[in-house]
Amino acid sequence: MALVTSKKMFEMAYKNGYAIGAFNVNNMEIVQGITEACKEENAPVILQVSKGARAYANHTYLVKLVEAAVIECPNIPVVLHLDHGPDFETCKSCIDGGFTSVMIDGSHLSFKENIEVTKRVVEYAHDHGVVVEGELGTLAGIEDEVAVEHGKESYTKPEEVEEFVTKTGVDSLAIAIGTSHGAYKFKPEQCTRNEKGILVPPALRFDILEEVCNRLPNFPIVLHGSSSVPQEYVQMVNTFGGKMPDAIGVPEEQLRQAAKLSVCKINIDSDLRLAMTGTIRKFFAEQPSKFDPREYLKPARANIKEIVRHKLVNVLGCAGKADECK
Repeated sequence: MALVTSKKMFEMAYKNGYAIGAFNVNNMEIVQGITEACKEENAPVILQVSKGARAYANHTYLVKLVEAAVIECPNIPVVLHLDHGPDFETCKSCIDGGFTSVMIDGSHLSFKENIEVTKRVVEYAHDHGVVVEGELGTLAGIEDEVAVEHGKESYTKPEEVEEFVTKTGVDSLAIAIGTSHGAYKFKPEQCTRNEKGILVPPALRFDILEEVCNRLPNFPIVLHGSSSVPQEYVQMVNTFGGKMPDAIGVPEEQLRQAAKLSVCKINIDSDLRLAMTGTIRKFFAEQPSKFDPREYLKPARANIKEIVRHKLVNVLGCAGKADECK
């Protein structure tokens, strides 16, 4: 099937208490690992491209990789989404260039300016059959060219969401409830230690999420910065020459809880990068004479696939839901 928008996906996710995985893609192996897992688990998927990914891999290459995945996985509904579009021009370029969904991130602007730029993108996108995600509130951390210092982030104000959605016409809304970009989502001093001495991050602000749900009934909510940062891959990176102390992610049980509410899209990025980097570091440490990229990218792709499979089944709850999302 051809690329689709997220409209039907979000409708069914909201109705049935699961979330769609939105995975950032940068190269062929990541696209393959994600979509092969979705094909085997019969799960819908959103493939995201950031401004940084477009600068790295080129818009055309990324679109064609996703189109190839659609051909190879004809029974899986796939959305091609712009993640953190910084301005109208970038969103327009993606809309004109084959994307079926775009995010305009005006969260760094004033409330009035955010409404203005988001409304402009929505009008252009809807005229071209494309859906739009907006954002209220800012997340700490770093993701590509999005960077907010810890302590400078701001939670979404529930009292603003109705006006924002009404005036802009957005199809979904990203909110800030305590998630964070990158692999270092929380500082150690923000966390507590459990009986095993493992750092436990602070709980997400479900009170904010629930109030947003009440103010926007049946409206799809999005969580960015929701990688769990699997510790087995952090350990793998550190064991084989890396230095990633105190890389802490969002607990998966909290993401599953969010998916049972109004969160219909959960963005996952750092987990896949960690799996790829850790696997490649381990490969070269154990086989230093190897040099063929196919040899070390193959196991990296396989580990990405297994992480995605785990997310689909145990975190997002969208495994087996492809048919109802078409």
